[in-house]
Amino acid sequence: MRKILIVGAGQSGLQLALGLQSHGYEVTLMTNRTADEIRTGRVMSTQCMFTTALQHERDLGLNLWESQTPRIEGLGVSVAGPDGSRVIDWVGRLRGYAQSVDQRVKMAGWMEAFAERGGQLVIHGAAVSDLDYFARRYDLVLVAAGKGELVSMFGRDAARSPYDTPQRALAVAYVHGLGPRPEHPDYHAVRCNLVPTVGEMFIMPTLTTSGPADILFWEGIPGGPLDVFEGVKDPREHLRLTLELMERFLPWEYERTRGGVELTDAGGTLAGRYAPTVRNPIGELPSGGLVLGVADVVVANDPITGQGSNNAAKCAASYLDSILAHGDKPFDRDWMHTTFERYWDYAQHVTKWTNAMLAPPPEHVLNLIGAAGQLQPVADRFANGFDNPADFENWFFDPELAQAYLAGVS
Repeated sequence: MRKILIVGAGQSGLQLALGLQSHGYEVTLMTNRTADEIRTGRVMSTQCMFTTALQHERDLGLNLWESQTPRIEGLGVSVAGPDGSRVIDWVGRLRGYAQSVDQRVKMAGWMEAFAERGGQLVIHGAAVSDLDYFARRYDLVLVAAGKGELVSMFGRDAARSPYDTPQRALAVAYVHGLGPRPEHPDYHAVRCNLVPTVGEMFIMPTLTTSGPADILFWEGIPGGPLDVFEGVKDPREHLRLTLELMERFLPWEYERTRGGVELTDAGGTLAGRYAPTVRNPIGELPSGGLVLGVADVVVANDPITGQGSNNAAKCAASYLDSILAHGDKPFDRDWMHTTFERYWDYAQHVTKWTNAMLAPPPEHVLNLIGAAGQLQPVADRFANGFDNPADFENWFFDPELAQAYLAGVS
């Protein structure tokens, strides 16, 4: 039986661990927090998973909260004008519904399932020296912990990383009491609100530790009026700032809060920033041993396109297939490189699209966004691109392709 060590218990690490476990591999999962510590801790993300990523979970029987979680059937875009009006507003319908499960719920539940199924769970904050020791005892070591010392083993790939500084200041609040959008009161949709030269706000339904809720997520251009959350420790002050900025820049969304919103819990806020980065996938240990980076460790995009958990699920599924296909052969440097490049064949499209959305939009993209408000097929194609970002290559990036596409639709 092949022995595999996975460091990190997020979406990718746990999904991969449970997948390997189901195929008879001897898997050790190392993480720095217990399931209870995760469940009662601070929120970790703004995850919204689209249909392909959700199917990877279903394939492994990991969709434990699907029946309880709001079904997201659309994705809408609003663009704010200088006077606070909406100059653009539309909703695209998703071919398959999306869902968001608070990672505190999911990761804690999956950790418990992994242990119950016989997996070895080690609660320990791993350092490079630990991996140097453990690498001799395992056939393969995978690093799925996207922060801290371990990430330093994976050097930045400058050719694939156009940004070297954070492009957005991020601020998240999980709330109860938000009213529905009157444009679609009969179904849930992610709402993307764009405030030119200022930033973006995303609102999405989720399932959290206290039941169904909504996520309010600001992405502010650094140094701008949304970049005010750094150093805010009081969750109530964080929510107050969130609502104040909604009233100032997005009055139509602020209207949804008038019935009274409150944080889901004391850990329901998060703020920070990071530079989107692609890293070299293979880390070399002091003894010469090799480890393979997973998901955010090697491809970390800004959350402006909501791809983090989707990428993690798709990376785990791709790596699982590569491991199973490799049989009893050694997991050497060539295999690691090939395994990552197989995943990068998909992830490159996510990175290209995400980095494009961080920059001021060119004229042809503005035309596409405007056309989506008049042509439902354009709105629907935008919305479903969140599930399959590779489709943007066919019509979004190139002005001539965009013009030809719109001519064909209209």
